[in-house]
Amino acid sequence: MKKSKKLLLFAVTLFTAFLLVSCGNNKKSSSSTGTEEKTVKVGIIGSDERVWDSIKPQLKKKGINIKLVQFTNYDQPDQALNSGDIDLNSYQHIFYLNNWNKAHHADLVPIGNTIIAPLAVYSKKIKSIKDLKKGDEVSIPNDATNQARALQLLESAKLITLKSNVELPTPNDVIKNPKKLKITPLDASQTPRSMNDVAIAIVNNNVALDAKLDPSTAIYTEKITKKSKPWVNIIAAQKKDKNNKTYKEVVKAYQTEAVAKKIKEVYKGSTIAAWNYKF
Repeated sequence: MKKSKKLLLFAVTLFTAFLLVSCGNNKKSSSSTGTEEKTVKVGIIGSDERVWDSIKPQLKKKGINIKLVQFTNYDQPDQALNSGDIDLNSYQHIFYLNNWNKAHHADLVPIGNTIIAPLAVYSKKIKSIKDLKKGDEVSIPNDATNQARALQLLESAKLITLKSNVELPTPNDVIKNPKKLKITPLDASQTPRSMNDVAIAIVNNNVALDAKLDPSTAIYTEKITKKSKPWVNIIAAQKKDKNNKTYKEVVKAYQTEAVAKKIKEVYKGSTIAAWNYKF
């Protein structure tokens, strides 16, 4: 019996020592700086990956590991953020976020400005927007906010007239259409492909870049004015995380001169860093 007790005591001591060594090793391996590394999942769409990749080393030094999660549909990143599958997303403007929150009874919030990306008109069939003929087809993004923005662009080009005082106009709000243009809403990602079938396509900037469209070939570009403020893109988080210190570090790392230069490089000068922009 005494021998059994000694063996049991020895086994317990050995197991305890093993646990202590294991825990010590795990703590040491968590970070070379001695602090636990935090992984932040950021939902993006398209070519923003190259911009975000440029800030990863800076955040890594602060114990923050950025994991980019690519999406292909505009609705997906907000769904993922709202459900907690990702921590932040960076792809949408303020107007889109507000509209998405309203439609889904959600309370996602902006925690930092990123860029403003003008919509542009592309064509394989005409060289100038003035060359549009009666009955020509125009493709535009079909999500509520970018559809409204595209229609306002057509109005600024004096191609249509919209009802006044409509916050988010739809094709049903066109009251004058002298050229009888056929306006076809499509998923934003499909607008570049539609160029084989339509006279002009109005394309979001990041979608255009992913489709290898050169911004310098656009035949008309949205003007940036004081009215453009709702179209500023943002980093979004859940409301409970709006003051999260780690996420604030992510915003701080993004809003730098080095990132502004990277944005200009990646988007070939067609996109503007918006955190210091004067509207």
